[in-house]
Amino acid sequence: MTGRMPVTTGGPLHLAVALDGAGWHPAAWRPDGARPGDLLTARHWASLVAEAERGLLDFVTFEDALGLQSAAFHRPDDRTDQVRGSFDAVLLASYLAPLTTHVGLVPTTNVTHTEPFHVAIGTATLDHASLGRAGWRPQIASRAADATLFGRRTTPQLTDEDVTDPERIAARLRDLFDEAADVVEAVRRLWDSWEDDAEIRDAATGRFLDRDKVHHIDFQGQWFSVKGPSITPRGPQGQPPVVSLAHASVPYAFAAAASDVVTVTPHDRDGAAAILGQVDAAVAEAGRDLAERPLRVLADLLVVLDEQPGAAARRLARLDERAGAALRSDAEIFTGTPAELADLLLDWRTAGLDGFRLRPAALPHDLTAVTRGLVPELQRRGAFRTAYDTTTLRGHLRLPRPASRYARAT
Repeated sequence: MTGRMPVTTGGPLHLAVALDGAGWHPAAWRPDGARPGDLLTARHWASLVAEAERGLLDFVTFEDALGLQSAAFHRPDDRTDQVRGSFDAVLLASYLAPLTTHVGLVPTTNVTHTEPFHVAIGTATLDHASLGRAGWRPQIASRAADATLFGRRTTPQLTDEDVTDPERIAARLRDLFDEAADVVEAVRRLWDSWEDDAEIRDAATGRFLDRDKVHHIDFQGQWFSVKGPSITPRGPQGQPPVVSLAHASVPYAFAAAASDVVTVTPHDRDGAAAILGQVDAAVAEAGRDLAERPLRVLADLLVVLDEQPGAAARRLARLDERAGAALRSDAEIFTGTPAELADLLLDWRTAGLDGFRLRPAALPHDLTAVTRGLVPELQRRGAFRTAYDTTTLRGHLRLPRPASRYARAT
């Protein structure tokens, strides 16, 4: 079965937030109360993730990049009026793991310039540290300048014309997406390379490990080869869910082949339905059986929220004035009350979406508006959980735990 499962509107939405610095508005660090001095502190991130967990969210994502943030998608800039500097996302998530108990933790890693082996053991370690709440968001290097940090290869330089069209971007970076699909496959094999019961830990007999249950993966691809096995035992989830962001046909194909969750960027309900059709076509082309390997599709929205009608629009106008330009985003920008956002989410959901990943414009204001305004509103409408009923990210997403492919083969 390769088609999308029938649309249902009675079950709970999947809801996540994308955390990034002071928020997704470039001037979010400047208003009174923003506390920019805390952005690169552990307490800042700990408080944000605790708030997300308070709101019973499925997961949070952490942005990451090889170079400093830039106002341009495809090249560095030398601006000093916007937030610059960030933590390593996997290390940050590992720090936050023991401070939380339920919310999923999904760091971003660059796969163009990072070895698959290091990605695999880092995310597997996060899965152990979080007791099964790790996810992973692979990201290609869309900036040619990133390659200069390593000096081992070059990557395509996008032009100003390219970045006006997601399909042009995807076409120029197609080889990087194909390479990324190989990275995900190698990482999944490394996660599987230890069977679940490979560790014996029998002090009396002196047998710590069953060597027959630790496997070389012998991955051979166009860009690299990995012999394996991993050095990290299989995690609680077996394979942490892979989350990708897609705007065009090539990344839809990547998601269909490689991802467990894909976030997309429609701008209205009809756009959501059209994108879901493209994702379904990519799934069919990949020959993926959604009954065996479900693919959750979440829509991204950048949100500016306030309880009082009109207040969010006024706050956005003040932020835009500070920034010197109107806010722009690849995702739809929603400005309004939590109740109005709930209306939109439930309307778009009827197109077949499984849920939403929200990008708070300013932190912590728009995050708390989600957790203390939107979530209670969705709960009142019977559209969101009132308590966590699982302890793993796969459980939250209603994704089955895969068996090790090597265990099935024996």
